[in-house]
Amino acid sequence: MATDKQCFEYETYHEGENKILKIYMERCTFPPSIEYSDTCLAKVVDILLQNTGVTSIILTQLREYEYDYSQTHLVVELALLYKRINKDDRFTYQRMVVDPQHERYIRASYSEFQRLISKKLKEDPLEAYVKLKRLERREKEKFENVIDPRHKQSQQQFLNIIQNIIAMIEQLKIIQLLMPYTSDYKVGEREIYGNVFHPTTRPDFMYTKLITEFPEGELAESYNFMSGSDQSEVNIFSFEDNIKTMYHLTPPEFQFSEEVYELLDDAKRIMAEHKPTREEFVDPQRIREVFFNIGKDLLNDLVQHKSMTLEEEQVDQLAQALLRYTVGFGLIELLLADPKVQDVNINSPTGELPIFIVHQDYGDCYTNIYPTRLEVESWATKLRLISGRPLDEANPILDTELKVTGFSSRVSAITAPLSPTGLAFSFRRHRDYPWTFPLYTQPKIRYLNPIAAGLLSFLIDNNAAILVAGTRSSGKTSLLGSFLTEIMRRIRILTIEDTFELPGESMRALGYNLESLKVASALSAPGSEVDPSIGIRSTLRMGDSAIFVGEVRSKEAVALFEAMRIGAAANVVAGTIHADSPYGVFDRVVNDIGVPKTSFKAIDI
Repeated sequence: MATDKQCFEYETYHEGENKILKIYMERCTFPPSIEYSDTCLAKVVDILLQNTGVTSIILTQLREYEYDYSQTHLVVELALLYKRINKDDRFTYQRMVVDPQHERYIRASYSEFQRLISKKLKEDPLEAYVKLKRLERREKEKFENVIDPRHKQSQQQFLNIIQNIIAMIEQLKIIQLLMPYTSDYKVGEREIYGNVFHPTTRPDFMYTKLITEFPEGELAESYNFMSGSDQSEVNIFSFEDNIKTMYHLTPPEFQFSEEVYELLDDAKRIMAEHKPTREEFVDPQRIREVFFNIGKDLLNDLVQHKSMTLEEEQVDQLAQALLRYTVGFGLIELLLADPKVQDVNINSPTGELPIFIVHQDYGDCYTNIYPTRLEVESWATKLRLISGRPLDEANPILDTELKVTGFSSRVSAITAPLSPTGLAFSFRRHRDYPWTFPLYTQPKIRYLNPIAAGLLSFLIDNNAAILVAGTRSSGKTSLLGSFLTEIMRRIRILTIEDTFELPGESMRALGYNLESLKVASALSAPGSEVDPSIGIRSTLRMGDSAIFVGEVRSKEAVALFEAMRIGAAANVVAGTIHADSPYGVFDRVVNDIGVPKTSFKAIDI
């Protein structure tokens, strides 16, 4: 446990190419802040002198404060200079005093000089620099007034050493960054360091790094989503000198008190001892309900043990947060719960890049969220358990779906060797409710006009064979899903997909007779899952049914056209395919996939 660690006990570990220095400060009496605590900075410098190659620093005290590579480099550079100065015998007292008889001339000044370079430099480099400049001015005045040549020689030697030290300090990047802010600087004030050090902050029970400070940009929009105690705040920022847009999320758990953070940390530590099995993830929604109830009971016990007072609504909020950071997907769940977010992308290497999203109003945005290696590895493990599919070097691609109360999404994950720098994910959010033709004809959407919607409805009623074509993210599957609502409820519907995207659960809730079939992904290695072409052919033996194929990618097209030819007189057969024009459909189906021209004519529209 972190609370068992002594003040400033530390460990180092690697995350990919990064070397992390983690310092435990729960028992320290000073704040965990390089910028606001001189004791903290001095101790960090001492540790860096014993550990080379550190690229990131984490200070823990109920929360975790992480300094990224650029900020860590400033402290590493300071530590190296401190070591260089204090190891160099040119700056020793013996080398400064040319004649022992004149020791008294520089004794007092050297005492101040020694204190500045041996103590103050690693505590407050800017204060050390300012005081050395003042010492230089005083020693210059002394030098100009000295008459004795031996005294003058000692004074000159001392002055040269001070000037050498000042020149070295001026080369420090941290001093160069601080200089524009020194006009109102008062010696001893540390607020100025807040201009160069901006640690990312997260509660101790979280792995994700989140930048809580707002950027210096123009606020384009601010809104809240979800309700009650789980309400999250979103601020969209644009910048004059940057084409990128920032999506700044403030989750509800960042408004908790320190006492509540400690409570959640204890609860998570206890729940982390449970090792989930494959059977528990067969029904992810069920395990979430079970863990929510377990977490709620655990929190109530801890609240009673700690003699705290929390309302029932607060306990539910804490249980929901605990659920997200144990069996859930952390802040990914909050991003996907935002109805305006369409896609969430996590690129490798993790920890160095923010999460990217596609917003319905602002398009591509970057966020203030930086996932860590530990967190993305836990996501990969959960996706393996949920899907029953491998994700490793032999099978570096995983396609599956994620269903959580409030949203569902399609997930694509890749890893090495396909992604040399590690795990990467893409989450595509599904609409909460199925698309319908009346929705498509609304003035705000106008995806279809009433005549086109009526024509499609007529074709579906007359059992047409339909192939929906379009480019990536053009809405093919959404349009195919809207066809489902045009099928009469008495007719059985069969859907065949490698990753469930059609609104099967919503249709069943509306009373439709629908069966969903899952087949092997076109990108996955051969295994226990059924080949898509076999899955399509199997539907022909399952009675008189309407057949919907999620996406035609490869040789299953032959089986689909076989189904179209056989089922044309019985019920609707429909599917989607990637193509950018009517000829593109023919060219891809006939020339690329190899469907005979005589079979291609089975398409009605």
